[in-house]
Amino acid sequence: MSGRAARVLAVTRVSVRRYARDRRALLFVLILPTMVILILGVTLRGFTTLKVGVVDLGAGQAGQDLNGALEHSPALSVKHYGTLASARRGVARGEVSTAVILPAGMDAALQHGSSVTIEVLADPLNGTEQAAAAAVASVVSEQGSRVQAAVFATAEASGTLQQNLTRATTVQGTLADVGVVASQVQTRQSVLPEGFRYSAPTMLVLFVFLNALAGGAIIVENRRSGMYERMAAAPIRPWTIVEGEALTYVGIAVVQSLLIVGLGAVVFGVSWGDPVAAAALIAVWSVVGAGAGLLSGTLFKTPEQATSIGPALGIALGMLGGCMWPLSIVTGVMRQVGHATPQAWAIDGWTALMARHGALSSIAGDLAVLAAFAAAFLVIASVRLRRVLL
Repeated sequence: MSGRAARVLAVTRVSVRRYARDRRALLFVLILPTMVILILGVTLRGFTTLKVGVVDLGAGQAGQDLNGALEHSPALSVKHYGTLASARRGVARGEVSTAVILPAGMDAALQHGSSVTIEVLADPLNGTEQAAAAAVASVVSEQGSRVQAAVFATAEASGTLQQNLTRATTVQGTLADVGVVASQVQTRQSVLPEGFRYSAPTMLVLFVFLNALAGGAIIVENRRSGMYERMAAAPIRPWTIVEGEALTYVGIAVVQSLLIVGLGAVVFGVSWGDPVAAAALIAVWSVVGAGAGLLSGTLFKTPEQATSIGPALGIALGMLGGCMWPLSIVTGVMRQVGHATPQAWAIDGWTALMARHGALSSIAGDLAVLAAFAAAFLVIASVRLRRVLL
């Protein structure tokens, strides 16, 4: 290792130790993104299942069988209510998306070959409740086909309804499923996938940049304490100090990015797309964040300004760049304004990887624009910081 490289790493080690002692910095780097991602992940993952209330008014064995089918449906999460009134309150309060009423005498009616009406409580104008009602209808229809087969066998052959229902269930399990092939009409998706697969990359883009701006407080504090002057008095050139600080911010951005990627992949099963392309996008975005952090440290006069104005500025740029909502839903003018921020190009890159299954070549243009932002931030910040050191 050359002497200059050793001095750069020495500056980086000093900066990392000071960063680690700053509780505000640790809050932005580790605690805040972890909490937000876990909360969003748990909340959005809950949307993959629909909560359904069930009221059994004395349906008998047939009602128990239908209740079991509802409980085994991967699309539904069942909550039991003791009375019809409590189920209605549950739907009204949003405790469940819909409620299924299993009528009294259901088993006896089916034994005599009579039809049974299953009442479902749902608001026809509420999309979520209608989706839940449709999922319930699918389960009821599947269960109903078995019941019809069992009723027919009981009337025309032998055995009890429950025995024939067991046989119908066994036979149904041996039948080949009907294959359904879905073809995607629009192959070039302009937005990230729904749910947490949308939130995870946008939170990565948002927090790395936001944390970098807030982390500029460390450089401001170093300037105020005279640390850079003491370093310059030693055999350390100004550019060595600048390079050491830049390496610190790149490393912190990479650690935070890997934390978010790891949480998304391991805990919530997020697929980040082509590994090589994803790694390149993370690396370039980390350099963008490092440049923004260095620039923040040269622009603000006090650490308090960096930790208060920096995050607000990062959130504002994130909103313009599509971290809070897709730019596809805003006007053309606002999309152009949004692409004046690096966040928009980073989101475009993740969209290409996660929604269109792109490779490194698919995001080459986005990486080039981000590299230009990174170079501009680093050059301006380095010139300003070097002036402080001379």
